[in-house]
Amino acid sequence: MDFLTSKIRPMYFKYFSAAFGSALISSIYGVVDMAMVGQYQGPSGTAALAVVAPIWNIIYSLGLLMGIGGSVLFSALRGEGKDNQKQSNEYFTAALIRVTALASVTWFGVIFFDRDLLILFGAEETLMPLARRYLLPIKVVVPSFLFTQFLSAFLRNDGNPGLATKAVLFGGIFNVFGDYFFVFTMNMGIMGAGLATAMGSVFSLSIMLTHFRSKQKSIRLEKPVGLFVKLKTISVTGFSTFFIDVAMGILTVLFNRQVLKYLNTDALSVYGIIINISTFVQCCAYSIGQASQPIISTNFGAGKGERISEILKYALGTAAVFGVVWTALAEFAPNLFVRIFMTPTEEILTIAPGIIRTYGLSFLLLPLNVFSTYYFQALMKPFASFAVSVSRGALISGLLIYTLPAMAGADAIWFSMLLTELIVAACVVTLMAKYTAQLPKEGLTIKSQAPDRR
Repeated sequence: MDFLTSKIRPMYFKYFSAAFGSALISSIYGVVDMAMVGQYQGPSGTAALAVVAPIWNIIYSLGLLMGIGGSVLFSALRGEGKDNQKQSNEYFTAALIRVTALASVTWFGVIFFDRDLLILFGAEETLMPLARRYLLPIKVVVPSFLFTQFLSAFLRNDGNPGLATKAVLFGGIFNVFGDYFFVFTMNMGIMGAGLATAMGSVFSLSIMLTHFRSKQKSIRLEKPVGLFVKLKTISVTGFSTFFIDVAMGILTVLFNRQVLKYLNTDALSVYGIIINISTFVQCCAYSIGQASQPIISTNFGAGKGERISEILKYALGTAAVFGVVWTALAEFAPNLFVRIFMTPTEEILTIAPGIIRTYGLSFLLLPLNVFSTYYFQALMKPFASFAVSVSRGALISGLLIYTLPAMAGADAIWFSMLLTELIVAACVVTLMAKYTAQLPKEGLTIKSQAPDRR
């Protein structure tokens, strides 16, 4: 399909189906681990994986930083004309250089400083042995997780979203069956879940690399002119998507500490379940952004504002559906999630419904707010995207997580994300209306090399 001429509706849903499948299966890595470990080792295993969750957020977000940042510029340049193919490939090469460096640093950190990281993220001495056993096989293949996120973004922008989906699907299916085999059949417990996840990631990456043997590929290595300038532009463009995942880690740390301070380990175990539900909801939001971004970026570069408005209509409709569905599940079937992710005690079954229902109200607006960061990125408005990401993921949410339980009692902490999403959504709607009204008219191209910071 041609981003500039194909009918919007079928093209959007083709890319959305591929992105949704890829995002959904990606979330299975952590979710299946949580479910299997929770069934095998009970609430302590669930709590241990809640402590590990911020490490995952860092790993994935670094891959997205270069993948989304580079691919947005890649597509915008392609939209301006075929004469820009060389320069678009320079952005791919620059992004590849940086993600390789980031993967090396992350690998070193996880191997040699895993204990320090886990303490930072709220691990107690009772949870530390379980968390470290889970990470043991992950340490061997840390770079594969960054590169799968990086390549997924570029494959979608190079017209091959199906391969990205197949790769992640294969790795996810292996992870599901591998979890059961290693955790239960081999009686490896939490370390078996880590082993299945590590192997699944390597399989996914191996499949993605076959794109570079395909005749339809247009990505190739090209020596970047002005490497450091390009790296800065990529980082600025991709920062908001990067920060969305980092924010999940930040929020997890804040919640871990506050829940243990004001409540107890049972409440932390329930929060471990919420992390996994939130992962699914965010992955749904990612899929909307990942489906829309290549099409919007290319049409923005070509000055086709009417097509962007049409894509936005479908994206917002999809976000509304996801918001309603996930909120309804949280409100009407909270204990379903509990039984999926652990073998619960009576205490867990007593407190979980109220916690999940309260927190679950935030799911109504979450897809809209996360999608908006992709939309602003695609329109070369990195500052707006940055503002949404940081406000939602650290400033507003962090302030509420710390102040609500102190001012209104321990259980008020579960309202913090609902209030955050409401405040951010009000700003998002205003900015979306403003920037959509400013979309270029047909035939006016936009120079994408210098993102608008306003």
